[in-house]
Amino acid sequence: MACRISELVIDCADPDRLAAFWSEVLGYVELGREGDGSIEIGPPDAGFGGPQPTLVLSPSSDSHTGKLPLHIDVNPTDRDQDAELERLLALGARPADVGQTGAENWHVLLDPEGNEFCLLHRRLQPL
Repeated sequence: MACRISELVIDCADPDRLAAFWSEVLGYVELGREGDGSIEIGPPDAGFGGPQPTLVLSPSSDSHTGKLPLHIDVNPTDRDQDAELERLLALGARPADVGQTGAENWHVLLDPEGNEFCLLHRRLQPL
């Protein structure tokens, strides 16, 4: 028997803003809200416990930006990497300089609160 990732929790200053951003990035919907202000988002047809993990955006007053010990990698599913990069930038992502050489086949980006994530090159089939 093995475990599988069911949800990822991201501490943030503005759960509504990040829930909106990541919902657009991943095609997720709001699944629920907790009394502490946390917002859970996930796939519209599966929700919690489905094949993809949900994200819980949890309010926190601790300020942290930049590289986290854990970060999210995303892959395009219905367009090429350049088109997906354009879409993510239009949603509010910003390029991040972490010392790339320019030879990488991925893009390092920041979400609206400054958390790093990567847009990888390989196109994946949608679930």
